[in-house]
Amino acid sequence: MLTDSAQLPKGSVDQPHKLLAVRELKALNERSNVKGFVRFTLHLAVLGISAFLWGNASGWLKLPALLIYGVGLAMMFCPTHECVHRTAFANPKINNVVGWFAGLLSFYNSTFYRYYHKWHHRYTQIASKDPELDDPRPENWGQYLWKMSGLPWWRDKIMGHGKVALGNVDGCYFLPESSHSDVIRSTRLQVGAYAAIAILSAVLGHPWFIVTYWVLPLAVGQPFLRFVLIAEHTDCANDSNPLTNTRTTLTLWPVRFLMWNMPYHAEHHMYPSIPFHALPTAHQSLKDYFVRVDAGYVQVNRDIVAGLG
Repeated sequence: MLTDSAQLPKGSVDQPHKLLAVRELKALNERSNVKGFVRFTLHLAVLGISAFLWGNASGWLKLPALLIYGVGLAMMFCPTHECVHRTAFANPKINNVVGWFAGLLSFYNSTFYRYYHKWHHRYTQIASKDPELDDPRPENWGQYLWKMSGLPWWRDKIMGHGKVALGNVDGCYFLPESSHSDVIRSTRLQVGAYAAIAILSAVLGHPWFIVTYWVLPLAVGQPFLRFVLIAEHTDCANDSNPLTNTRTTLTLWPVRFLMWNMPYHAEHHMYPSIPFHALPTAHQSLKDYFVRVDAGYVQVNRDIVAGLG
């Protein structure tokens, strides 16, 4: 049930964070190790089966397998995101371990991202404060296609990880000084893991393993991740109201599955404490209040492109 503010028109609630009754929010906030492990295991199963087919199948199965594997690999960002919020599992230590491992697969560092993302939630859509706005949104077709290619993401990740691994956190205003050693240590461990895998595969006679089973598939999957992530806040209000500054996108079940229900993004921004498995329920209670609930990522991107210069 909703509070008395349920009678207010869509998008006009003065205290959006109080839309859900305390009892309902408490129920939605219930975290589960079992649900987290089931989702993560199934996500890994998608990767395992598609990777096997990519490496061993022939004929028409090979390219679809590469596509599914690549998208699933890129979407490992989603459990990293969920674990950073410590909502994927009830146990904080499990969140830390799984989040770091998922980040290893998706080329994110969960320790760094935790602080980055905290500022994004605190200052969503606020210029000079929201770190996501440091990456300019496309203003024309060329910039849109460049962003969708994933190439600037690769550039920023390689340069960013390298910089932090060398102990340089200049410009990372969202990192408190107390976090510097942990972030640098975590990033060095991650870069070291990539180097160790590359060296070991070369020693074992498979020098192209990391390219075949990680770099190439992730490069194939990145444009799909860019395609869905651009929908979260683009063309939404530049204010601090989660009813107006974030978009929920209604999409197909396979997409919601691999994204750990991140398409319910306005619900997530309003109540970041709600775990992935409860977001569809939260959507039913909150959907009428949001200014931006759009039908499908194709339509959202069409609208974004239509507004470009």
